[in-house]
Amino acid sequence: MSSIANILHQFQSKKVLVIGDAMIDAYMWGEVNRMSPEAPVPIVEINKRESRLGGAANVALNIQSLGAIPVLFSSIGSDHYGDLFLKLMKEQNLSTEGIQRISNRSTTVKTRIISDNKHVLRVDEEEVSMIRDEKIIECLKNLILTGTFDVIIFEDYNKGLLSEKLIQTAIEIATEKNIPTIVDPKKENFFAYKGVDIFKPNLKEIKEGMDVEFEVQSESELSRYVEILRAKLNAKSILLTLSEHGIYYQNRENIFREKAHKRSIVDVSGAGDTVVSVAALALACQLDSELLMRIANLAGGLVCEKVGVVPILKEDLLKASLQ
Repeated sequence: MSSIANILHQFQSKKVLVIGDAMIDAYMWGEVNRMSPEAPVPIVEINKRESRLGGAANVALNIQSLGAIPVLFSSIGSDHYGDLFLKLMKEQNLSTEGIQRISNRSTTVKTRIISDNKHVLRVDEEEVSMIRDEKIIECLKNLILTGTFDVIIFEDYNKGLLSEKLIQTAIEIATEKNIPTIVDPKKENFFAYKGVDIFKPNLKEIKEGMDVEFEVQSESELSRYVEILRAKLNAKSILLTLSEHGIYYQNRENIFREKAHKRSIVDVSGAGDTVVSVAALALACQLDSELLMRIANLAGGLVCEKVGVVPILKEDLLKASLQ
């Protein structure tokens, strides 16, 4: 890990296409001093509000924070939250060329109410029906064909953008152009990402997606189910995040596993976004598999020390690699 500075330097030359469900992460910060007389629930006295880019847009922020160039392909609604989303993108100097506005559809917003650095409540406003607009697929095809991307990330939150046809179209073009692909999946499209370079579920997602139950401490069970998944997807490798149990990587030749780094865990929100971002850039730089896994594991743990969904900072990664 002593070469992390050189690796971060390599990241700077990469251009990344992030395809996925974007959203707004809204926060209401306050204090709990009493219980409600109307119901057995706490009263949160709000003293600060904040709106951040979330979902696939947070992946784009992670890519940008690591020094590379992100282009986000996503959809938002025609509502006032869509206007806010574009405003946040511009404030962060992120390209909006791949953002598709859809009439009569709402923008996804996750509102977290936080007190004393802990989640009290989360409220979701969303529309998750599948988007069946052929124009969106044509826009994506044109973007990939005319762009000069070093890697493509699929960031799936099951909010309706990533249809099976859109996924297959993007993978086919990426394969033709020799652009490596990495997927952060969810249950609905779990087996639609055939032929990708890296498939990155977490422990909950692999169990739900494959409809299996196994003991994570059992190396034989873990290896068996990951191998079944890799074969079924015809994926080159599986990068499986195991929360407090660390991270697991399997390709055709090797298996690597690393324990989780000791952290003062405050909030796990956005950790998967950071892991897939770092892994994608490592893939684009053609780093060896074990190093890719170790850097991704390190970065994912670091963002868990901060409240809310935040991108990884290069300075934090450099500092942690020297400890």
